[in-house]
Amino acid sequence: MAQHTPQRTTEHNTTVAIVGAGMAGLIAARALHRQGIDVRVLESADRVGGRMMAETSALGSRLDLGGQWVGHSHHRFSALAAELGATVFAMHTPKRPGIVHDGHPVPVLSAATAAAGAALLAVELRAKLRVPERWKSTTVADWLHKVPSATARRLLEVFVEVSTTADLDRFTMSAFAAMVRYQGGLSTMLSTKGGAQDRLIVEGAGTLTDKLAAGLGSRVLTNSPVTAIHRGDRGVVVQSPSTVVRASKVIICLPPPMLATITFDPPLPPARARLVDETCMGSVYKAIAVYDQPFWRATVDAEFVLLDSPGGAVFDTSPPDGPGHLCVLIGGREARTLDLLDESARRQAVIGALATAVGSPSILEPRSWHEKSWQLDEHVGGGYSALPTVAHTGGFFPLPSDPTDSTLYWAGTETASEHAGYIEGAIESGERAARQVIGTLPPQHPGS
Repeated sequence: MAQHTPQRTTEHNTTVAIVGAGMAGLIAARALHRQGIDVRVLESADRVGGRMMAETSALGSRLDLGGQWVGHSHHRFSALAAELGATVFAMHTPKRPGIVHDGHPVPVLSAATAAAGAALLAVELRAKLRVPERWKSTTVADWLHKVPSATARRLLEVFVEVSTTADLDRFTMSAFAAMVRYQGGLSTMLSTKGGAQDRLIVEGAGTLTDKLAAGLGSRVLTNSPVTAIHRGDRGVVVQSPSTVVRASKVIICLPPPMLATITFDPPLPPARARLVDETCMGSVYKAIAVYDQPFWRATVDAEFVLLDSPGGAVFDTSPPDGPGHLCVLIGGREARTLDLLDESARRQAVIGALATAVGSPSILEPRSWHEKSWQLDEHVGGGYSALPTVAHTGGFFPLPSDPTDSTLYWAGTETASEHAGYIEGAIESGERAARQVIGTLPPQHPGS
């Protein structure tokens, strides 16, 4: 009979343990390390980055399968990119995206688009003034049923799915309006130039988290899923199957739904614990098709809203010196329909509608194809962020960030005071959590 070899557990003593090696956790760790404070970062996956992930195409270009855009007002992200030697460039974008239905262009100025625009304007006005009480129980799907034009309904459906990654029958109008108000309006949320999708990084945004982790070296522990956090008179014990970390403080950088896998002793305060049930992770599928060059620019700007099934958004994310990159985002329930297909079928479903719109069958033959279904990633749970669920009044941005019992501190993009849900928000939250911790510790000798 085969002998079972117990998994060996390593132990670490540190000042601050950080749960999650996404952008927020790595930024917090770096800030603490620079102040001479010892840290350990525990990450459940075999890589760092969390909801950021860069890889290399067959043509040698770098691309992002996770968060990637540097928004117009994302100053922290811009500064970090410059500090780490990354090259930021403005995305190639038209004044307004095209619309594709049944593989063919749809007039951008039409009765349907006017109806969709009017509906979105009404939401934005209500978000700024006073959200109707009935919207607390009205889902986005309920609201869409009242839009008279089928094409307008479909356009709105895709807009909301891609911008929020929510299942529209599980996402209330009050939650959508709150997101619109928090993000500064639909123009900021949906726009490329001058909006949240303003610029990109040649080397890939995910390269920045790789560099941050490299600077921390062995202080980052991958393959270390945290299963329990015990708080007592002698500090905090953070446990994973392979690692035990004893610390004075802990910064948790996970979205609330992912806390369900951790046992807290003593239990979290009720208001904090409720967030686990009051939120869910969005669903999003992302694909990048890579070509020798952005050949479509000779005839058309390849920024589209796809109304076919699955519906989604297409962006020209090609770096300045090539090659050609087409990025496709599909959100919500439609993202999960692709999980049932094999890679070939997914690729056909995603870019098959573009051949006529672009005017070339070459669009169907990329040099390399890259894809990621974030809802299938057990270490992240989905994307872009945690969302409030139906029948709950909590979970709206920004999520609470007050420390718990002076030992647990909270970071993650959802807790940012501005730009929650974006990389910018993750950076802000990591910096803030580090400041909170530093303010409670005696002066340290700054690290290198």
